[in-house]
Amino acid sequence: MSVVILAVPTALALAPMRGSWTRGQLSWRLGFQINELPFVAAAWLLASTALAIWDGNLATPVGATAAGLATSVLAGLTLIAVRGAHAGRAISEALEGGLGADWPSHLSPELARGLRRRRPWLRIVVAPLGLRRRDVVHERNLGYGPEGRQNLLDCYRPRGATKGPCLVYFHGGGYRSGAKNREARALLYRLASEGWLCVSANYRYGPGARWPDQLVDAHRAIAWTRTTASEHGHSDADVFVAGSSAGAHLASMAALTARYEPGRPDTRVAGAICLYGFYGTPNWIDRDPTAPCAPIDLIDSDTVPFFIAHGTLDSFVPVSEARRFVERLRRTSRQPVVYAELPGGQHTFDLYRSMRFEAVVDGIEAATAWIRSSHASPPPARPD
Repeated sequence: MSVVILAVPTALALAPMRGSWTRGQLSWRLGFQINELPFVAAAWLLASTALAIWDGNLATPVGATAAGLATSVLAGLTLIAVRGAHAGRAISEALEGGLGADWPSHLSPELARGLRRRRPWLRIVVAPLGLRRRDVVHERNLGYGPEGRQNLLDCYRPRGATKGPCLVYFHGGGYRSGAKNREARALLYRLASEGWLCVSANYRYGPGARWPDQLVDAHRAIAWTRTTASEHGHSDADVFVAGSSAGAHLASMAALTARYEPGRPDTRVAGAICLYGFYGTPNWIDRDPTAPCAPIDLIDSDTVPFFIAHGTLDSFVPVSEARRFVERLRRTSRQPVVYAELPGGQHTFDLYRSMRFEAVVDGIEAATAWIRSSHASPPPARPD
């Protein structure tokens, strides 16, 4: 029975169905967990197969067929794991392509020393769900605006004396659902453990929200973070904005509409981090038609640096969405764009401490260290 339960998700992780929204949704919902947790699935498969052998259940024709299917599923899980391991190479190539082959030489010595050299493979394999850290203080449900539960955020800050920059993160959910305590927690905990002040914010969505309500909330969260950073000794000069899926759309909009006017909250950011996002107009939401809503239409020469990651097998938001946005950024902006296409990556690759997302977090650390070291001015020449 276990092999049957695993066979379909494994097949959909390897080759998601395309061609319609329903097929893409089905492939994503059934396959994304296997895609990020192949070791867990393989352990379950091997344990159930060993139990079947112990009970003598494989001695029958049906058992032999199940054993053959189990072998095929295990081969598929191995391929999924190999693809996940290739994310590290994709991130390295993205950093070189966006920042230049000599990008490490532009880091300040202090920030260069802080970059991780080796990934925690044992924790990735054995404890992909164990995201909490003892060296991080996690404060929940802090209010940053007047909209009740939809203006609450969680704050992740270091327990020690090290004080660094800030990250403001927005969850996904297609502007219809979502919560601040689901995606990208491995990123939030890791950066906080290294001195960052990280916040993950709820924002208005669904029937009660009309664009640009979401963007107003994003700017409020950034302004709150700047004020809180100063109170806790963090640098409010380096505030980065990030998001996943709809949150990536919101983060990019916040970065592209940031402003500072004397007497008004400062919502400028040092850079934007976008994971499996979309960058056009979300026509399915209620919106004010006069309010800008497409990040791709707001890019100019002064756009801040971007780090963008997207899976090559995303069946929910096709990778072509990211490619168009990156092409426009690189053609128009004077600032660097780090773009990584993750081999075999599906939507929501940031839910666990997986090989793929750990590589992405390493890339985010490296790119933000480069921005903090150089403030992205002037940007390095891009290779042809």
